[in-house]
Amino acid sequence: MPSNPSKTAPEQIILGIDPGTTIMGYGVIRVRGKQVELVEMGALHLTKYKDHAVKLKRIFDRCAALIETYAPDHLAVEAPFFGKNVQSMLKLGRAQGVALAAALSRDIPVSEYAPRKVKQAITGSGAASKEQVAAMVARTLAIKPADMPKELDASDGVAVALCHHFQLASPRMQAGYSGWKAFVADQSDRVVGA
Repeated sequence: MPSNPSKTAPEQIILGIDPGTTIMGYGVIRVRGKQVELVEMGALHLTKYKDHAVKLKRIFDRCAALIETYAPDHLAVEAPFFGKNVQSMLKLGRAQGVALAAALSRDIPVSEYAPRKVKQAITGSGAASKEQVAAMVARTLAIKPADMPKELDASDGVAVALCHHFQLASPRMQAGYSGWKAFVADQSDRVVGA
């Protein structure tokens, strides 16, 4: 029988990044056992920079500063979706790459999640809107509507971090559970009707 994760699990910090060359959203969450709390969320505005290389440097610098401040155990980033505009895809891929490089330069493990995977993990629907994702992020982390940022990119960054947390906490990722019954029994305080 597995031990109670809330008593033995160490604290983990997860940094989530929603890369972009106009706005980069980010979110930092702290996980202690089954408890998840928001540490910081925000958005880096890049529209005032015309040079793409300068935008990439600002993304790298902001990610490096977040890493320096919070020493995350994991970095999770939303992978670029495939669009028709090749130039946009290239720029978005570069933005993602410098965020990954900031973490890899500090030996922080990185994970990528497709936008549909993030939406599915947060709302239950891979076709959810940014507004639906933001509402579920607020509900999941008990954030008051007045405390939610205007930029949906910020809540998207938190959603990426939460998606990674859910992936780490899934029964397939944990050792020691003999099946769904054992998992549900251990999650009795979180599962209705257990």
